Amino acid sequence: MTTPRRPRSASSFHTTRWTRVCLAKADSEDGRRALADLCDAYYEPVVTWLRHALKDADAARDAAHAFFAGMLGGGRIDTAARDRGRFRSFLLGAVKHFLAHQQEAVLRLKRGGGTESVALDDSEAGEVADARQPQPDVEYDRQWAMTVITRSIDALREECVAEGRGDFFDRVSSILSGQADHGDQTKMAAQCGMGFDAFRMAVSRLRKRLRQCVKAEVAGTLDDPAAVQSEMETLFAALSR
Repeated sequence: MTTPRRPRSASSFHTTRWTRVCLAKADSEDGRRALADLCDAYYEPVVTWLRHALKDADAARDAAHAFFAGMLGGGRIDTAARDRGRFRSFLLGAVKHFLAHQQEAVLRLKRGGGTESVALDDSEAGEVADARQPQPDVEYDRQWAMTVITRSIDALREECVAEGRGDFFDRVSSILSGQADHGDQTKMAAQCGMGFDAFRMAVSRLRKRLRQCVKAEVAGTLDDPAAVQSEMETLFAALSR
């Protein structure tokens, strides 16, 4: 598994991506491309879940590579069904099944006699999870939400660059991410050679377009367009935990 590519513009992520996967599965080139796009985009949430489950960053990366290699090779996606409309939920269930299968294989080797192997998870040693530590599912959802926002911001930047407004976007990106205060905005307006009211209106339009990019990104992971608002509420709640 290579490092995830930078996203294309929001317009290139059709709301039918997950639907295409569900319908075509791994039996067509169209289905494989749709699945590869989604796996590539949401690689980091899986690694995040594995890192918290395994307590080992290197083991998490290795397991993620094996998991995605199997999925992209035609495995596991055949269990996808239209009633599992959220790719986020499907992918989490698939990686849990994958890890459980790997751990069972390790246990079988141990019971086979004499074969030394390394446990994939501290739970094999009977350790009780520390409730103070972040839970894998919670961290998975948080990373998924962060990925959605990052990809949406990158998609918006690509649009601005294509329209010759890349420099303006870069100047106001801290506002879009909520990292700039009112004083910073006044200074930015002057740097852009704009009056404050005109500057504020331009930023407002970008914020509106960013919300549209987020909706488009979320919609691409759902089978039911009507579920977009619910999924967005779930992801923003994950960010606030």
